[in-house]
Amino acid sequence: SALKDEVLKIMPVQKQTRAGQRTRFKAFVAIGDSNGHVGLGVKCSKEVATAIRGAIILAKLSVIPVRRGYWGNKIGKPHTVPCKVPGKCGSVLVRLIPAPRGTGIVSAPVPKKLLTMAGIEDCYTSARGSTATLGNFAKATYLAIQKTYSYLTPDLWKENVLTKSPYQEFTDHLMMTHRSVGGTQHQEPSD
Repeated sequence: SALKDEVLKIMPVQKQTRAGQRTRFKAFVAIGDSNGHVGLGVKCSKEVATAIRGAIILAKLSVIPVRRGYWGNKIGKPHTVPCKVPGKCGSVLVRLIPAPRGTGIVSAPVPKKLLTMAGIEDCYTSARGSTATLGNFAKATYLAIQKTYSYLTPDLWKENVLTKSPYQEFTDHLMMTHRSVGGTQHQEPSD
């Protein structure tokens, strides 16, 4: 499906110069196909339109795959995050927690937009730090979503075949020799 973009915020930023302030506009754009792909772009420019255009390009370049999983029973398609994942940017710490089907996304408006675009249907979130800083809040959520593929969950564990110890492997042979040795010992006193 096609990527849809949404402007999260346009923020004026100022630089002090000798002549006064120089204002530029910082645009935050989220992009996603609501089916396992999401991106986040930030661009600063003199004009709003240029900033948005640049942010969209950067968002498209930063598209990441989203791993989805189940909360409990593996029925139907994966709908939530596979495990609890944290993301941190600046002082903002965002934690995504798996939720049962039908819960929806329980979160603040900023992460909600990103999670919806990522195609996550149900998710609890917990955020701490200066979440009013939209840039860091969005980036922390993006990093948390990115981490869904960084975790090695038990269903991805490699099948580990244990090697038998020599005692286990040659147990029959050892029993045979032990019996025969035992047998000779018992016969000696009878002579």
